[in-house]
Amino acid sequence: MPKSIRERLADFLIGDVVNKRVALAVRALDDPRDRRYGDNPRDRYVYDREEILRDVLEAWRVNPLARRIVELTSQYVVGSGLGVGCDHPASHEFLRVWWGHRLNNLSIRSFDWCDESTRSGEIFIILSTDAAGMSYLRAVPALEIEKIESVDNDLEQETGYLQKSAVIGEDPKLWPAYNEQTDDGKSPVMLHYAINRPVGAQRGESDLAPLLRWLTRYSGWLEDRARLNKYRQAFVYVVHGHFANEAERVERQQSLNANPPNPGSILVLNEGETWEVIEPKLASNEAGEDGQAIKKMIAAGAGIPMHFLAEPEGSTRTTAAESGGPTFRHYDQRQQFFLWVLADLARIALRRRAHVDGKVSATAAVKVHGTDISSRDNAALASSAESIVRAFTQMRAHGLIDDAELLRLAYRFAGEVVDVQKILEDAKKGDPWQVVSVNNPAFPVSVLPPSSGANGSAAAA
Repeated sequence: MPKSIRERLADFLIGDVVNKRVALAVRALDDPRDRRYGDNPRDRYVYDREEILRDVLEAWRVNPLARRIVELTSQYVVGSGLGVGCDHPASHEFLRVWWGHRLNNLSIRSFDWCDESTRSGEIFIILSTDAAGMSYLRAVPALEIEKIESVDNDLEQETGYLQKSAVIGEDPKLWPAYNEQTDDGKSPVMLHYAINRPVGAQRGESDLAPLLRWLTRYSGWLEDRARLNKYRQAFVYVVHGHFANEAERVERQQSLNANPPNPGSILVLNEGETWEVIEPKLASNEAGEDGQAIKKMIAAGAGIPMHFLAEPEGSTRTTAAESGGPTFRHYDQRQQFFLWVLADLARIALRRRAHVDGKVSATAAVKVHGTDISSRDNAALASSAESIVRAFTQMRAHGLIDDAELLRLAYRFAGEVVDVQKILEDAKKGDPWQVVSVNNPAFPVSVLPPSSGANGSAAAA
C-alpha cells in the first residue's frame, strides 16, 4: 500500500527520530537485566512485593490486630519451647551445645524466626561455620533479598541470593545457596524457606498480605467511631437576650465564659434572656454490625475464630470449641513446616561438624519436637487410644492380629503417624532415645525410653 502524503512528510521530517526510539525500546525489552523484574509470572513484581513487605511490617508495628495474629501463630507453633534430639550420643551432645550456644540461642531465636516467616512469608538464613566446626545462624530480612538465582530447568534448585547493599551505589552481595554435594564445610552459605508459595514461584507470601486492606479499613472505621463519640458529647450554649449595644453583649459573654454553669446547676435568667443547647445530631445506625463484618473478614483471612480476636461470636462454649478446630489444623501444619526448617538446619550443622570431628555422625537421624497445639485434643486422643488399645489387646492375646497391627491401630487413634516397623525394631534393641530439653538449663538432657510414647511434650519436658 503506497504511503500517503502525510506519512511521507513525517518520514522526511522526523523519521530518523522515530526509528531510533523504536530501536531503543526493542533493545530494552531484550535486555536480560530488565527481565529480572518479571522473570517468573507466578511471583509478584519486585516493586509490588517490596511495597507489601513494608506495609506488613508497618501494620505489625502499629496495628494491634496484625501483631496479635502474628503472635498467635508463634505462640501455637513454638509453644512453650522446641527440642532437638539425635540417637547418636556424640552427635546428640554437639546438637545440644549448638542449640544453646550464646550466638545461636535457638530456644529464644525460634520465636523471632516464626514471627518473621508469618510476616514476610519466607525466611533467609545465613549459616557460617568456624574452624572448630561450630555453625552460627543469622536471619536476613526478605526485603533485603533482591533476587533468587536458580538452575535453568528447576526453580526450586536455588544457587544463590542477591542481597541489597547498605551503601548506595555498591553492587549487591551474592550469597551462595547451600549444596550438600559441593559444600566444603567452611564457606558461609544462605538457605531459603518459604510459606504460602504458589507452585512455580520462588518467593513466599505473607500471612498478612490479604489482610492489609481490611486491617486499614477496620482501623479507619474504629478511628471514625472514636471521633464520632467524642464529638457526640460536645455541645455549646446559645444565650438569647436584649442588649442595649454590642459592648453590653460582649461583657455578658465574657462574664459567662469566666463563670460557666456547672453540670446540674440551676440557672435563673433575667427577663428577656433564654438559653438553649446546640449539640451534633450524629446518627450511627448499625455501626456495630459494620465493624463486626470487617473484623470477620480479617478473622477469615487469618484463619482464626472471632473469639481469638477478643470478639465473642457465640454465647456457648460449644460454638467456640467447634470454631477452633480448623485453626488448630492450620497451626499444626505450620508447626510441621517450622520443625522441618529447624531440623534441616540442625542436619547441616551436624554435617559441617563431621568435617572436623570424627566422633560426630554426618548421617545421624535428627528430629525436632514441638509442644502439642491443643491440650483439648490430647484428652480426647488419650481417651480414644486407651479404649482402642484395651479392645485390640484382647484380639492380640487371641492371636487374631500381630504386634505391628496393634501398634498401627494404637498410634492411629492417638493421632500420630509413625513407622511401626522401626518402633518394633527399636523396642527389640532397647536403645534409649535422647532429647534435648531447651527450657530448663539445669537439666539440659533428658533420656526417654522408646516406650514412653511421648512425642510432642517430650521435647519440651
